[in-house]
Amino acid sequence: MVPAPLAQLPWKVLLLVLGIGCFGLVVLYSAAGGKLQPWAYSQGIRFFVFFGMAIALSRVPERWWAIGTFPAYAVILLMLIGVEALGAVAGGSQRWLDLGFIRLQPSELMKPFIVLTMARFYEILPASEIRKFGAIWPGAVLIGLPAALVMLQPDLGTALMITGGGVAVMFLAGIPLRLFIGGGLALGAAIPVIVNFVLHDYQRNRVLTFMSPESDPLGTGYHISQSKIAIGSGGIFGKGFLNGTQSHLDYLPEGHTDFALATMMEEWGLMGGFFVILAFAFLIGWGISVSMRAKTRFGRLTAAGLSATIFFYSSINMLMVMGLAPVVGIPLPLISFGGTAQMTFMICFGILMSIDRESRRKQRW
Repeated sequence: MVPAPLAQLPWKVLLLVLGIGCFGLVVLYSAAGGKLQPWAYSQGIRFFVFFGMAIALSRVPERWWAIGTFPAYAVILLMLIGVEALGAVAGGSQRWLDLGFIRLQPSELMKPFIVLTMARFYEILPASEIRKFGAIWPGAVLIGLPAALVMLQPDLGTALMITGGGVAVMFLAGIPLRLFIGGGLALGAAIPVIVNFVLHDYQRNRVLTFMSPESDPLGTGYHISQSKIAIGSGGIFGKGFLNGTQSHLDYLPEGHTDFALATMMEEWGLMGGFFVILAFAFLIGWGISVSMRAKTRFGRLTAAGLSATIFFYSSINMLMVMGLAPVVGIPLPLISFGGTAQMTFMICFGILMSIDRESRRKQRW
């Protein structure tokens, strides 16, 4: 009695994403002191709209994604150039295009589409060329152009996400491991130059604060110090719903955005944090299984790359909030307040469901 398109959806994963999103709304409701405004209500509307969008994207045939990848990449790249020329400025950063009815952040769209672009490039590249220089420099250019434009905004976190997603696909495509080892060593040697001459002052301070947050506990180290206090005070089972003090008394900055995980763990404790980590682990594991079942090279690389993107999104935020990584402004998908991270996550999720549907359809044949 259930229509075939609905019956074919991966309902276990859909319910998992629905559970994470609804739990995020509970966290934002508490962060506002037990009120739907100003965060939980608008976040809830966006969540269900984007959730429906992901289901709609799951109906798009896999080959359509492959055909439209390069044109979409070019359009988003032009939008990033437009941000530099006409972009709206907020909080000292120029990251948005003001379209009147919405402020669009093109760099967020580039996160999933850099994965699609790299997967399409290595799909059409002959297997005999994969270990040659001609397989490396075009991929480096495809990644480097948007990453450089995003760094100009400036947005270090998003630039790292774009680079990480693209490099993950290069690695999975079969680029020789020695090149990644050499690149890693070169990057390590260049870190002092990058920190001193490339990063902006506030970005440099974040890196130095990560190394020693106690050196300036009331200044640049304040965010990390308060986040650790909030997480530690939650203990194993937390202080209880609506009983968090660090966030409710405004000791924890950005408790509804970048540090929403700290807000949650203060009230729900280690067990709440374990639930979120386990939920994202299951989701990423499902994405990897979609990659392994995919019947085409494009599908395998895309599913694996998008799973890596979701992993980078969630793990970097968790490490950042716990003081194990520098603060780079990456929110936790479905938990932190903000529409752009939700949109990017749902695009990734929708494309993964599209590849999964295609694989199951071919398997039935």
